[in-house]
Amino acid sequence: MATELIVVLDVDTAEEALSIVDATEGCTWYKIGSQLFTRCGPSIVEAVQAKGRSVFLDLKFHDIPNTVAHGARAAADLGVGLFTLHASGGAKMIARARESVEGTDTKILAVTILTSFSDEELKSDIGLKETAAEAVPRLAKMAIDAGAHGIVCSPQEIALVRQAVGPEPLVVTPGIRPAWSSKDDQSRIMTPAKAAAAGSSMVVVGRPILNHENPTEAVRLIKEELAG
Repeated sequence: MATELIVVLDVDTAEEALSIVDATEGCTWYKIGSQLFTRCGPSIVEAVQAKGRSVFLDLKFHDIPNTVAHGARAAADLGVGLFTLHASGGAKMIARARESVEGTDTKILAVTILTSFSDEELKSDIGLKETAAEAVPRLAKMAIDAGAHGIVCSPQEIALVRQAVGPEPLVVTPGIRPAWSSKDDQSRIMTPAKAAAAGSSMVVVGRPILNHENPTEAVRLIKEELAG
């Protein structure tokens, strides 16, 4: 199955977001995160969907199981194709979220370790004794066993996650940087082509598209790279 591109809509207004959607014709998936959703609310999800596009709602739910279950149902009722929760919320939280979306087309993605963390920061800031390479597959297997449909992880851990969860679950990878773009604040990154070859189902790309002088051209270059 071909690796799909998810375009990030990390902007402040609906007008900006929808102009990016219009400028990236040919893309199916768009990620709406906390920045845009907090400013615009559910209406921006509906506006992107009205253009025939699919929404990945990236709010990273992490709370007690009952609260996350209600959030998951709200996401499903909104019609989003994908939404995120933190794997570190635990198996009970993930299982309740899965129960809430049963019978819908909405799929759950469990975030393992954020791509901005280095191993040193995981130890010094979070107190995690494991490295990312050790923690990510453990969290991924727990999340899939609990009912998540897929995993969000750094592209550096794609192979480890595939070994832990097998070929069927979605593996979605941020931290994607084409060779022509800057690294920004990501610590564990990979090019689109390498991520696709490693087994990523979907790659998430933001600033290399949003900061490009021609977003249409940026998308074309990334999709060419994904195609091989």
